[in-house]
Amino acid sequence: MIRSTVALLALFLFPVAASAQSADPVDASARALQSKVVEWRRDLHQHPELGNHETRTAQVVADHLRALGMAPRTGIGATGVAAVLKGGKSGPRIALRADMDALPVTEQTGLPFASTVKSEYRGQPVGVMHACGHDLHVAILMGVAEALAGMRDTLPGEVMFVFQPAEEGPPVAGEVAGAKRMLDEGLFDDFKPDAVLGLHVWSRLHAGQLGVRSGPFMASADEWTLKITGRQTHGSQPWAGVDPITVAAQVLLGAQSIIARQVDITAHPVVLTAGQIQSGTRFNIIPDEATMVGTLRTFDPDVREDVIRRFRNTAGHFAAASGADATLAVAGNAPATSNDPALTQRLRPSLEKAAGAGNVVEVPRYTIAEDFSQFANVVPGFYFFVGTTPRGEDLADAPMNHSPLYAPDESALDLGLRALLQATLDFLAGAEASL
Repeated sequence: MIRSTVALLALFLFPVAASAQSADPVDASARALQSKVVEWRRDLHQHPELGNHETRTAQVVADHLRALGMAPRTGIGATGVAAVLKGGKSGPRIALRADMDALPVTEQTGLPFASTVKSEYRGQPVGVMHACGHDLHVAILMGVAEALAGMRDTLPGEVMFVFQPAEEGPPVAGEVAGAKRMLDEGLFDDFKPDAVLGLHVWSRLHAGQLGVRSGPFMASADEWTLKITGRQTHGSQPWAGVDPITVAAQVLLGAQSIIARQVDITAHPVVLTAGQIQSGTRFNIIPDEATMVGTLRTFDPDVREDVIRRFRNTAGHFAAASGADATLAVAGNAPATSNDPALTQRLRPSLEKAAGAGNVVEVPRYTIAEDFSQFANVVPGFYFFVGTTPRGEDLADAPMNHSPLYAPDESALDLGLRALLQATLDFLAGAEASL
């Protein structure tokens, strides 16, 4: 008798539970889209494209948006794609952004869908890989677009989907690319959103975790080129010329004293790094020139200008002491990324709905950079991290973004979709309620 009663209760209660579960639009959409998003990601991963060359990726995105009933704008910022979804109810405007470009990295993951693509980057033959996770970003935003399109009739406001090229920097040094180029070409001219949201998969968090920080949390990124001009001579008679290689070495070491002795790094974290030195062609010839290329990372625009001035002076004085000349050129690829405090406070609960309150963690400031900041300097921005390192794996040992071994846990696709979709719906609903 007891078993029969339990069975009877279950018969009535289970449909109610299932109905309650399906009433959650985020959960229902995420479940329906899960396999599609994984499939999209693997396809994109197998066919990576460098910045401003994302033609196949852009075509995949544009075709998807058209199939959802939107009219995408293509070719903005070289290969970017943008489309607007108009909801059936009046309300605010929001932009959602994903970056599309891959890196000049030869993949070593051994995945069955690993990239074997080869290309050329700044005159050098390279492998191409989605070593930063932008393939996940694109797949997640395609999923969010499909979910929101399915809610079109009841959706308040309008949503712009932005698929951006060249986040990793311009293919040619000094060019304008990525987010800034899209803005320069009128991305927000006819549609200025009330907020812009974005996400990034991140190896320094475990799968299932989301990371967030209010205010400045990613540094600005400058690409600098320092050219030292000396005078060529035979390697056996250095006194007969001016050695630019020695001067370059002196400048490189001297530049570190700027950070160690001239900047208050307790208040203003700064990184000044040389990533490339080129000079000479033969073992016994002192060349005319030496060129160094590197990056400067700061969180404060005034500190940035001060460090550039000090670097230019240091290089000039070292060069002058040896009879050489030094010319420093600095190209700003991205300002510091800062989350709008009010928007962060408003949308952090959305992340907690998606991941669970205990899985949303405060992240420190990072000296990595993101040109999402270009959008967030125009309208209030909210940017968060999605963990990709499997639970139980030491974060310090996990291959980091940009590594040829970076193989993110694909559960990040589901959580990223849920978090971005939840934040979007909560923003639109909250803004509608406040009108």
